[in-house]
Amino acid sequence: MRYLTSGTTKKISKIGLGTWQFGSGEWGYGQSYADTEARAIVRRALELGVTLFDTAELYGFGRSERILGEALGEDLESVFLATKLLPVWPVAPVVMQRGVASANRLGAHRIDLYQVHQPNPGFRDGTIMRGMRALRNVGLVDEVGVSNYSLRRWQAAEAALGSRVLSNQVRYSLVARGPERDLLPFAAASERIVIAYSPLAQGLLSGKYDKNTRPANRVRLASSLFLPENLERAEPLIETLREVAAAHDATPAQIALAWVLHHPAVVAIPGASTVAQLESNVAAAEIDLTDTEYQALRAAAERFRPITGPAAMPRLAGDRIRRRRD
Repeated sequence: MRYLTSGTTKKISKIGLGTWQFGSGEWGYGQSYADTEARAIVRRALELGVTLFDTAELYGFGRSERILGEALGEDLESVFLATKLLPVWPVAPVVMQRGVASANRLGAHRIDLYQVHQPNPGFRDGTIMRGMRALRNVGLVDEVGVSNYSLRRWQAAEAALGSRVLSNQVRYSLVARGPERDLLPFAAASERIVIAYSPLAQGLLSGKYDKNTRPANRVRLASSLFLPENLERAEPLIETLREVAAAHDATPAQIALAWVLHHPAVVAIPGASTVAQLESNVAAAEIDLTDTEYQALRAAAERFRPITGPAAMPRLAGDRIRRRRD
């Protein structure tokens, strides 16, 4: 495992574990996954040197936090534990109450990174950060982070907090490269962190799916990336991933993760449905892409032009109707 040197109290692994799937029905993993497999995944992650574990009060309406906390057990104090606040009514007293509630569900005395899950368009960050500052002052929170923030709002959050907002958790992958415009340069220049969620584009970059092999769970089916036409358009990118993977005796998913991790300010938090998938994800942290490979993947990604936005909506609706009929 490789780790960041970001001046935090605890070291942060370049590959973390995202736990949206823990206790969340929309992934369709079932009760046995929540009761058994999730714990096995966490325990194996600890053995492999993973220190970053990310959850949120929204995931499974608190179940993810409970499952993760129970699985970590006595190791809670040694990992870099991150969770997120959903800022529905983000006044300072509510922020404080929600932080205490998350810590209780996790069974933790301290949250290493408490993040605002998404910007609230109706509130400036001053009121949120007053609550965050109070949680830090009483020792319940160590570092503060945000998620899905623009650079301007990230910087405004820092100004409101009066100290660094360590991280911004955003969608970042070969097919979602928006953070490269300004978030990554800011993070690199100021010793901040970009936490990449969906680094495999919810499995698109694994090479498991094509126009004839579609995903089954609701999360992926709700994404336009998995429309048959987009899966067909992604084939050249997947083929480039396979070519690079062959040179490293790796999988396309591992190469896609290695591409994201190539940037020194980035850590990734892929989920895992099995222990074997976790092991594969962790191994990606050890892959060093050459500059030629990195640029070849980037060029292939730039040629991928998926149908998105309003143009994809009629196709998604028609696809759902067809699948119900089938």
